[in-house]
Amino acid sequence: MRHLNPPGLSRPTGYTHIVDVPNSGRTIYIAGQIALDAQGKLVGAGDFAAQAEQVFANLKTALEASGASFDNVVKLNMYVTDMSKLQALRAARDKYINTQKPPASTLVEVNRLSKEGLLLEVEAVAVTPR
Repeated sequence: MRHLNPPGLSRPTGYTHIVDVPNSGRTIYIAGQIALDAQGKLVGAGDFAAQAEQVFANLKTALEASGASFDNVVKLNMYVTDMSKLQALRAARDKYINTQKPPASTLVEVNRLSKEGLLLEVEAVAVTPR
């Protein structure tokens, strides 16, 4: 993988503009993960940081089930209900990703998510060797 931040684009904070995966192997698409535990119960009601921790733990579980890790993640799409919680999101994310070569990322503030009480949802795309 090549992580590129070319001249002519702004200097990114916590993400990479381009992740080039030449001769890519297997692509894994992980559906948006929310702050539900294995029993389907909401974790961290009203607590953005707690929900972010659960979301990234869920992503880790999904990646491992696919034979991958956060080192294989090339793209994150993150949806939050309150952009002012960005610091808590970054703190949770940075415990999992390679902060020296972060994935390409998109962050969007939304009015609400699929279930009452959810504060964020994160989906991932990973690429592993064949």
